[in-house]
Amino acid sequence: MGFGDLELLTLQQYWWIIFSLLGGLFVFMMFVQGGQTMIDFLSHNETEKTMIINSIGRKWELGFTTLVLFGGTLFSAFPLFYSASFGGAYWLWLAILFSFIIQAVSYEYRSKPNNFLGKRTYEIFLRINGDVGSFLLGVAIATFFSGSEFIVDENNFSHWQNDLRGLEALLNPYNWLLGLALIFLTKISGALYLINNIDYEPIRQKAILSIKGHMPMFLITYLGFMIWIFTKDGFGVDENGVVFIEQYKYFNNFIDMPIVSALFIIGVGMVIVAVFKTIHYEKTCCIKTAGVGIVMTVAALIVSVGFNNTVYYPSTTDMQSSLTIMNSSGSHYTLTVMSYASIMIPFVLGYIGYAWYSMDREKLTKEEIEAPDAHNY
Repeated sequence: MGFGDLELLTLQQYWWIIFSLLGGLFVFMMFVQGGQTMIDFLSHNETEKTMIINSIGRKWELGFTTLVLFGGTLFSAFPLFYSASFGGAYWLWLAILFSFIIQAVSYEYRSKPNNFLGKRTYEIFLRINGDVGSFLLGVAIATFFSGSEFIVDENNFSHWQNDLRGLEALLNPYNWLLGLALIFLTKISGALYLINNIDYEPIRQKAILSIKGHMPMFLITYLGFMIWIFTKDGFGVDENGVVFIEQYKYFNNFIDMPIVSALFIIGVGMVIVAVFKTIHYEKTCCIKTAGVGIVMTVAALIVSVGFNNTVYYPSTTDMQSSLTIMNSSGSHYTLTVMSYASIMIPFVLGYIGYAWYSMDREKLTKEEIEAPDAHNY
């Protein structure tokens, strides 16, 4: 049986799972953003700073590739969300996009000869991408639960109802919880990666110290966000496509989908174990454990808001305009064609894995950075 023989709902669920997995992988790859925010804290001279920037700089393109896959999947499989959110909340998304543009520019030009802006300017750009970009992305994802102000008319044209065009999401303090949690999570994963990738004791010890400081802040903000979504009313949809308010909807989803709940709990546990082993046993390979845990946790969270007859993008202006995977996806034909094309995704992920392995076969050293023929960011 081929993809064309599957029901439309099955294809919609298939693509939501792919979207969720790519979302989890992208959040893991954001260890690059976390590392960028700690350049000054982890270094005390130019050589150490260059070591850190080169370590994470060799991965930023892989993260960007994952971002393209993540966004492309969402745009192609669920075009109504793309038009409603990206077309309506464009100031929020443009701010996120701008932070990633200056990241690419910074890695390209930081160490170029005759750089008239100076290295420090590009290091500030990297910090902006790490802190501001991560925070805004977390706020944008939080709107899956808090909702946004839009209306979808009978012709499937979306109309944004706020002149702030997405920036109004910053006025909801609950959205801040996920934004801050994402900042602290990227700092933790960034430190774990640097510990694994750089063979230099002073940086390793400072990275461990940073994890000790950021882990409590991550737990506070992330648990605060989860308590909020578990105790708030959510949006369900019946068999006729009518959206309704359901008490404790997101908590009920985890109860109704035990496999998703198990993946979420195991994922969180793996991150905690990775941090514990790094701090107390000074292990240097825990980025792998944490990475798998991050992918599992984020993927499970995204799956939970799309499955079980749940609205994944609520409209706070007109409840019936809210988006589900059923009413926002492409046609059966489009999803079928895309499903055959999705066979290529493992090859892309395989390329990412091979490139990662090739770059990390040997740890980065001070001698490598100081070599006369070294190519440094």
